[in-house]
Amino acid sequence: MSGHSKWSTIKRKKEKTDAERGKIFTKIIKEITVAARTGGGDAEGNPRLRTAILAAKEANMPQSNIERAIKKGTGELPGVTYEEITYEGYGPGGVAVLVEVTTDNKNRVVADIRHLFSRFGGNLGESGSVNWMFEKKGVITVEKSKVKNEDDLLMVVLDAGASDMTSDAQNYEIQTPANTFDKVKQAVEKNKIPYASAEINMVPQSTVKLEGKNAEQMIKLMEALEEHEDVQKVYANFDIEETLMEKLSA
Repeated sequence: MSGHSKWSTIKRKKEKTDAERGKIFTKIIKEITVAARTGGGDAEGNPRLRTAILAAKEANMPQSNIERAIKKGTGELPGVTYEEITYEGYGPGGVAVLVEVTTDNKNRVVADIRHLFSRFGGNLGESGSVNWMFEKKGVITVEKSKVKNEDDLLMVVLDAGASDMTSDAQNYEIQTPANTFDKVKQAVEKNKIPYASAEINMVPQSTVKLEGKNAEQMIKLMEALEEHEDVQKVYANFDIEETLMEKLSA
């Protein structure tokens, strides 16, 4: 699995204890609002909105909050206009980093992101400097403990259009082309296979191995970026031994 996928697994474990934080709701509300604005308020015809609503429900967000965010996106209720921006840069050890932001204050957020990169041994780059190192793919994570037979899971997802399936000690990671993501996810659901996450991600085409101080600084950078209220997702092409990553993220 890629370093980002390992990081995502550990982040989910941390969020189980931090779910009460308002920042999680704030980020999901922004995503619902933007998804409804760009693709309409009908979740059946808007895959991005459908995914955002599922994330809201997993976080136990009240239905009234979800409906209000959708209406703000469609213009039925007044609301803030958000801008989507992707920042690119380098972390410790030359790791490529993409930061997806949804904000109502571009000037403030770019200063914040630049400061965080600098604080943890990285630097903010120009547009296009690292984007080429990533590929947009669907990523579905399934816990091994929820699957009886690996071959059966592999057959289901490959028949539906998945491009690859890899694993680590705890999870299977199913990768799909972006245009077959919904079909593969529906096949997983149809076969009653529970998944830990399912989303469109920017997957690194190669990874940089990190150890020691660089690994420690990279984890701190990831945590700091994801703590920012305007940051929706962070992608990075690093790889760290799983035991070391869990120790650094404890």
